Amino acid sequence: MSDVAQATSKRPLALNLALAVLGLADPTNDPLVKLRLTGIRRRMGTAQKQARPLRFKGPVRDVERDAPRGLNVRTLLESCGGDLPGLRDRALLSVAYDTGLRASELVAVEFSHIIEAIDPEARLLMIARSEGDQEGEGATAYLSPRSVRAIAAWRAAARIEVGTIFSRVQVRRYKARKAVPGRRIESISGREAWDLRKTLPRPAVAARIEYDVGQGALHPGSIGPIYRAIIQRAFDAGVLPDLTKDDLDRLLKGVSAHSTRVGLNQDLFTSGEDLAGIMDALRWKSPRMPLAYYRNLAAEHGAAGRLMTKME
Repeated sequence: MSDVAQATSKRPLALNLALAVLGLADPTNDPLVKLRLTGIRRRMGTAQKQARPLRFKGPVRDVERDAPRGLNVRTLLESCGGDLPGLRDRALLSVAYDTGLRASELVAVEFSHIIEAIDPEARLLMIARSEGDQEGEGATAYLSPRSVRAIAAWRAAARIEVGTIFSRVQVRRYKARKAVPGRRIESISGREAWDLRKTLPRPAVAARIEYDVGQGALHPGSIGPIYRAIIQRAFDAGVLPDLTKDDLDRLLKGVSAHSTRVGLNQDLFTSGEDLAGIMDALRWKSPRMPLAYYRNLAAEHGAAGRLMTKME
């Protein structure tokens, strides 16, 4: 949300609640204050800054037939490695795109929340509580076979039986060491004579990496940096060939934990799903946000965009 929207909507509401708890009069109800806030909104605008969308095939017109291009979830998933961080990141990104979960909801997912679906290869995810469901009414999201396989691979490698799915992974890297020949005992100085192990040879040691899977869940604030790290590694590996370094720098600035939610929203609209279905899939109470996330694509795919494309 923009700073103006924060200052003119959320913060007055928070002040209103705090004053009500203290039994004090609320100055935000004063006509002069309301006029002032209205003036700020009109002068500064209240447009929200959107996260950069992470769409499954990238910026394509036809999500079914077009080949992936640009920054896209499909390529990012394929680029994740087979080590523990790579397996976790693949499962994390896949689940985040399938479900459109917010960061706080994503890190709270547990293995016990996954239940069977009609499709034997897919699963359903029970969402106990979300940002729009503070009373815990609950909701259900769909997990594709792709996500089910990714979760199973991560679970087997990390040897996690119960609890939260997405845990921290501590990485320890050890440098290689050259072989050390033994020393003749007469070459040992008096100062070194107390440790005769120095006369023994030491074999070469190869570089290695060790991983420790933490007991706790990821912090919600780590989701955005994980997405950006996945993208950076994919670019460094050369699997995003149609992006330049300048493109990457520009895109990374807009990527956040919300990017998968925005990307799924846009893909659903592009595939022809109606607003009611999208609101249900992403658990929105109001149509304002899904329509806002689709605003830029709507201009391109709308009547004017279609006409201009035909006239080229």
